[in-house]
Amino acid sequence: MANSAAAAASAAATKSIIHVAGYSSCGFYRRATSVVASLSLLFPNKLQLVEHEFASRDAYRDWLIHETKFRDVVGASSSAGSSSKQGNLRATSHSSSPFCWLGSSAECTVDEVTEFIGGCDDTLDWCRKFVEPAKSSTSEILAQMIPDGHSPSHNYDYDLLILGGGSGGLAASKEAASLGAKVAVLDYVKPSPAGSKWGLGGTCVNVGCIPKKLMHNAALLSEGHKLDHPHYGIGVPPELEEKWMGISQDNEHGHHSWETLKSNVQNHIRSLNFKYRVDLREKEVTYLNLLGSFLDAHTIETVDKKGTKGTVTFSRCIIAVGGRPTPITCPGGELAISSDDIFSLDHDPGKVLCVGASYISLECAGFLHGIGKDVTVAVRSILLRGFDRECADMIGDHMKSMGVKFREEVVPTLLEKSGDRIKVTFSNGESDEYDTVLGAIGRTGDTVKLGLPNVGIVTNPSNAKIPAKYEQTSTPNIYVIGDVMEGCPELTPVAIHAGKMLARRLFGGSMQPMDYRNVCTTVFTPLEYGTVGYSEDDAIAEFGAENLDVYHKYFVPLEWSISPSRSYHQGFCKAIVDKHTNKVLGLHYLGPNAGEVMQGFGTAMKLGCTFKDITETVGIHPTTAEEITTLSITKESGASAAAGGC
Repeated sequence: MANSAAAAASAAATKSIIHVAGYSSCGFYRRATSVVASLSLLFPNKLQLVEHEFASRDAYRDWLIHETKFRDVVGASSSAGSSSKQGNLRATSHSSSPFCWLGSSAECTVDEVTEFIGGCDDTLDWCRKFVEPAKSSTSEILAQMIPDGHSPSHNYDYDLLILGGGSGGLAASKEAASLGAKVAVLDYVKPSPAGSKWGLGGTCVNVGCIPKKLMHNAALLSEGHKLDHPHYGIGVPPELEEKWMGISQDNEHGHHSWETLKSNVQNHIRSLNFKYRVDLREKEVTYLNLLGSFLDAHTIETVDKKGTKGTVTFSRCIIAVGGRPTPITCPGGELAISSDDIFSLDHDPGKVLCVGASYISLECAGFLHGIGKDVTVAVRSILLRGFDRECADMIGDHMKSMGVKFREEVVPTLLEKSGDRIKVTFSNGESDEYDTVLGAIGRTGDTVKLGLPNVGIVTNPSNAKIPAKYEQTSTPNIYVIGDVMEGCPELTPVAIHAGKMLARRLFGGSMQPMDYRNVCTTVFTPLEYGTVGYSEDDAIAEFGAENLDVYHKYFVPLEWSISPSRSYHQGFCKAIVDKHTNKVLGLHYLGPNAGEVMQGFGTAMKLGCTFKDITETVGIHPTTAEEITTLSITKESGASAAAGGC
């Protein structure tokens, strides 16, 4: 529980005796004891540490829950400082290591308990307030979740069962196991309609962020060969050209082998799949390669690859199944592949049509064009819906200038085989033939066959995602994280962070919720786009244009400046600022290394930075990140936003 600053200050006035119980191999136990021990050395007259160390997790849990029932007695005891039902409930439900309390003496007896503190995070929070009580926040938002009926003395197979072995599910499983929970991960990859399948790790590792970034890098290297190398004096002697590894075609982008790229990317992915299996074993998380669906709120029916059925029971469950690409539904749509297939495609993609204006569609179109493919993007309405409109339009203009073709305000109405190719007819009556059609029109929650009606959970009919509050569904002991949760940003780090924080609330005594605001993201199009906070249009809708200053700048990254074909491909940045408070509401950047540039500004945004904070920061020269720190021209002023020299 979160202790008030007043309680910590009062405790600091006399000698506080903190008891920390846990097992020796638990990192959280060691962290809590080391911090309290350090403080007791600094304040020997005010603080004393009493350690209760057990040799193993089982020995600790036996002491805490079964033999002495120490935890239950502390929670029920009226002498345990906090008289709140919430505090008592947290004590009786605490099963992880460490278990920390304040005592009136060094004796480990219930009669000597004066206040239950909680787990590692709660103890660290108590220590912060002990040292600096005046700086403690009294307005911290807490995750007020509905009691889910969990009891460590349950008779289910697992304390926690996680459906889905993606980034969020794996993070939650390992965090919960480190807090003493008995955890299993149920993961089974259903093949895509085109037959693609993969290993443990979920979308990001297998068919998302990891292969996408590697292929994006291949495109950057290829474009550098075409656009930059000659102007930097770099070339390959003619007698060595035929010795290049993996020659498959000779075009303006240089020699490129799809097979070499695809094989190396897939080999790296397989190494990650293996690493995740090892991680689970080392964290004592059970891995079950089974397909699961709910029979009731504590039972999952499992099916293995041979069709053999079984059941697994659990006290708590986290749904972390993610999403899958939304299929193209016009006649012949089954001829198209998706992002589930492109990274392991067993033949050169050739001439490609990317259907959709999502970031996935534009990223795939970008790297495919970058490695020399003939690429067209079919766009129904606008590019990158949900992102800043000005930046999205600049990305489209840049891709067009680089040679990516766009068919605008059309959708496919018919796909049909035409020899070895696919003939696509569009809604405007025009048609063309392609070697590969890649559908990227959105993603849908992978929930259809989870048996959710059996546990009373209703999904959003438009996207099959699950609504939740503080990751808790309408069935209290069933939780949801990641892409499959309604309203959650579809970003791997978000799922990972949410999974860890949920595990700490379920098994570590924390009450800190996940903060989904001001999350950085980057779109890895040829002109990379990093962003955090409000888009300009959303800020205007929320605050009113009259209450905003929009600072903007066009610039040419130094590394592009000696390449004539690059010099007109300007970078861009802008800051959206509250006129009255000077608080930065949104930051946007177009240029090289957008993810690396934006990450630090994301931290600043989390801390509530002002525009003055940014402009008073001395930038690193010469870098593109520096351009953000030198923003000074507002759109309202009408002055030129072109960057000058040094």
